[in-house]
Amino acid sequence: MTDETPNTDVSALGYEEARDELVQVVARLEAGGEPLEDSLALWERGEALAARCQQWLDGARERLAAAQAGASTDDGEDD
Repeated sequence: MTDETPNTDVSALGYEEARDELVQVVARLEAGGEPLEDSLALWERGEALAARCQQWLDGARERLAAAQAGASTDDGEDD
């Protein structure tokens, strides 16, 4: 993790970037040894990163559902 404050620029991250940073945050938390304040900041950053990943996944599901709905209506139309 960088020295950024928690939640900084999370909204600008792509899915892979957010996921990779989340993996790093989890590894640091699991390793232990961080002071309490740093652990809390890591936890908050992790929560924000997880929420960002979920936003990307939700968006992908919506796009897939829209594409599938479009494909099913195209199949039923007469040319």
